[in-house]
Amino acid sequence: MPTNNPNMTKAQRREAARAEALALREKEQARDRRNRIITLSVLAVALVALGVVVWVILQQGAKKNVDDVPLADVTMPSTAQDDGGIPVGKDGAAGTENADAPVIDVYLDYMCPVCGQFEQVNADSIDQMVAGGDATVVYHPISILDNASQGTEYSTRSGAAAAYVADKAPEAFPAFHAALFTNQPKENTPGLTDEQLASYAEDAGAPADVAKAIEDGTARTTFGQFVHSATLEIQKDDGFTGTPYVLVGDKVVQNWNDPTALQQAVTAAAGS
Repeated sequence: MPTNNPNMTKAQRREAARAEALALREKEQARDRRNRIITLSVLAVALVALGVVVWVILQQGAKKNVDDVPLADVTMPSTAQDDGGIPVGKDGAAGTENADAPVIDVYLDYMCPVCGQFEQVNADSIDQMVAGGDATVVYHPISILDNASQGTEYSTRSGAAAAYVADKAPEAFPAFHAALFTNQPKENTPGLTDEQLASYAEDAGAPADVAKAIEDGTARTTFGQFVHSATLEIQKDDGFTGTPYVLVGDKVVQNWNDPTALQQAVTAAAGS
């Protein structure tokens, strides 16, 4: 009711003014609530978008810790050969060799289930041949299954951890290598955490500072590029079809799932 109606009494006009003011105030409050809801909604969407952007940047940052550069141009473990392989001789430490003995080269990914099968079939035989001076085994950690660990890049992390142990605690490398397969995670899982990798390194005999460097990501930062470049290098090999890729001398051992195959290949290489 308009407050300027001449037929209204003074009290009626006062009451109408109060009602009009109340309606106006309620309208303004409703508009303010609507604006707050819109503002909060926009902020919520913006925060979600920002979170997605930050996550993508972090993911890309982790993956872009490496570049497609030649193996010869990257930092390698001090115990590695020029081709990136980490040799083990009868002294039982990374960086050692059995002079004049045939060489078993094993290219592996620590998440690769078939590499796990290779270890189950051949680890004891390899250990015996190496300990007896009949062969040198050379391990090449590479990363072809990073996309099978739910974004944690386990292949690179575990390969870098192995390289770090080989560099800083060479005598612990063979046991750590074995532990990574004894405790091998399934494909398409996040893999072992850095804390678990560190624990297995310490169990293998690596000093506490080496284990800590694996746990806090230093190992990954130090040798992640090495693992990536080693992967690129072997992928240039026409004979490479995946892991495990096993050679004795320059000859690929295809039937490694036969427990006697490696021994036969080493014997043949020694006699040639």
